[in-house]
Amino acid sequence: EVQLVESGGGLVQPGGSLRLSCAASGFTFSIYDMSWVRQTPGKGLEWVSNINSGGSMSIYVDSVKGRFTTSRDNAKNTLYLQMNSLKPEDTAVYYCAKLRTVFPLVVEYRGKGTLVTVSS
Repeated sequence: EVQLVESGGGLVQPGGSLRLSCAASGFTFSIYDMSWVRQTPGKGLEWVSNINSGGSMSIYVDSVKGRFTTSRDNAKNTLYLQMNSLKPEDTAVYYCAKLRTVFPLVVEYRGKGTLVTVSS
């Protein structure tokens, strides 16, 4: 059974930082590209970032470029999202995901999510 378990969310002030983690199990994590997606109330799911299987290349939605960094540790089957210079508009539930396609966004598996709230 595929499991993706996110952690690390919370309340942070604008300009602050958080590091999200995602523990993966039930599939061969190291051979797949992985992604982060997020969802805000009343909005659809938004793709945030993608990292290739080896962790050497990552891409980001324009709104987070230069502020967010995705990484992975294949020995630990863990995906990370380092979020710096957080803005109120980053408030969302963040999901670790294995996607079928990025464009259009089609999710194969995702976790239950972790809530990030950016507010003073």
